[in-house]
Amino acid sequence: MIATVVNALAVIAGSLLGLLLHGRIKDSFKSVVHVGAGVTSLIIGIQMAVGAQKIVFLALSLIIGGLLGTWWRIEDGILALGETLKRTFVRGDHGKDFAFGFLNASVLFCVGAMALVGSFKAGTERNYDLIFTKSVMDAFMSIVFTAAMGIGVAFSALSVFVYQGLLTIAAAWLKPLVSAELLRELTGVGGALVIMIGINLLGLAKLKTANFLPALLLVVLLVAGEAFTVSHHLFGL
Repeated sequence: MIATVVNALAVIAGSLLGLLLHGRIKDSFKSVVHVGAGVTSLIIGIQMAVGAQKIVFLALSLIIGGLLGTWWRIEDGILALGETLKRTFVRGDHGKDFAFGFLNASVLFCVGAMALVGSFKAGTERNYDLIFTKSVMDAFMSIVFTAAMGIGVAFSALSVFVYQGLLTIAAAWLKPLVSAELLRELTGVGGALVIMIGINLLGLAKLKTANFLPALLLVVLLVAGEAFTVSHHLFGL
């Protein structure tokens, strides 16, 4: 768990630095920060998404996952959690856009392959290198995101701690089930979610990114189902 703790602390440290910038940036310049954060998110998301090779799986996961997430109102629930954290811990102007920052940063820091593979390596091999590398990257993005959206980004450290912590603890059981193909397709769907974050930050549309989180589980089921079908077919032969 030490790597996960370091990652969460890195997010908090980066957010505190970003908060200094957020408080000093004039309103007339904040749109520039949003554009910078949005373009950066788009670049990260595209880099992740282009690795996906099964476009049909990507499309099905996003469409069906989005429908399920909308039905379950996932984004509303996460935003409500953000508002609860804001009322509990934050006062004054620092609370503006709190839930928005908490939501977007949580998605960004948790959907990538580095979080998954790094947690597995930490849990099974005591190899923390990948999570430490991710911590540096997350700290940098925390600075950018907090400068744009405020202190809510810092509370995404809770999401990182819970998500990566659970993966690290469960690594011994889950690692044998994770193939290179699954990681590739899972990263592709995660990249699509990060692209949505960028679109929102750029003000191009109002996308409820969190409602598409079920797509991550659906792509896992699709890849696993295909692998089972292929192996069953070969065995039948």
